[in-house]
Amino acid sequence: MRAWIFAAAIAAIAAPAAASDKTDIEALVTAYNKDFAAGSCAPQASIIDEFGKHAWQGATACADWLADFNADSKANGITDAVVTIGKPAQLMVNGDRAYAVYAARYIFKKKDKPVQEKGVWTFAFEKSSGGWKITAWTWSLLSSH
Repeated sequence: MRAWIFAAAIAAIAAPAAASDKTDIEALVTAYNKDFAAGSCAPQASIIDEFGKHAWQGATACADWLADFNADSKANGITDAVVTIGKPAQLMVNGDRAYAVYAARYIFKKKDKPVQEKGVWTFAFEKSSGGWKITAWTWSLLSSH
């Protein structure tokens, strides 16, 4: 009986932390989607995307990806780019690690013609004393029209 009470007490204590972690992760993804701030990324970050080099890794991965994204957009006449996401389709927190999957829509103009991409944006996270950071993300294109 004592073991059961102890386990229930631990579960009750852990549940709010998990909810808070999930809220913090959702806020991090929302903020990152707004400005792609490199400060959201862990030093060992890794990115996979459909354009250019396709892979970026290391301490400057997020900043390097953004620079390459901007250069690719300019070279291809891409303007008015917006990525929309909703609630995560999946969000799992395992201690100081987490994983999230978002259905996403990338809307932009390419040489003044509207384009929409449906994709999946998948993230991995790590929590340290500074809070949650993105350790990896990948964009998977599902369709484009």
